[in-house]
Amino acid sequence: MITGLDHVQLAAPPGSEPALRGFYGGVLGLREAPKPPSLAGRGGCWFEAGEAQLHLGIDPDFHPARKAHPALRVSGLGAYARRLAAHGIQVTWDDGLPDHDRFYAYDPIGNRLEFLERRSGG
Repeated sequence: MITGLDHVQLAAPPGSEPALRGFYGGVLGLREAPKPPSLAGRGGCWFEAGEAQLHLGIDPDFHPARKAHPALRVSGLGAYARRLAAHGIQVTWDDGLPDHDRFYAYDPIGNRLEFLERRSGG
């Protein structure tokens, strides 16, 4: 029986770890999680917020995920969108999900990310 979702992994090109740390840790405010020593030599980096983890793994044949994406729950979505915009990140609002406010943005290597918040009373 499945009891939950442990993590989502996105691909990243070799050498992109500084940009990923700046974006996911600095701009998004996620906490970097240490990789186990047995996996650290593979490169990439892991981030977390609460129980949710996002892993960025190095792929020498990297192609950004332009459709597939993780969806990150946010408290105070409007303020969070302004935070990203202040860092030069373009946000694209979408009203297609009932009872939610949401927008999309791209990380510095071109992976798509969704940010959403359930509306009050929804």
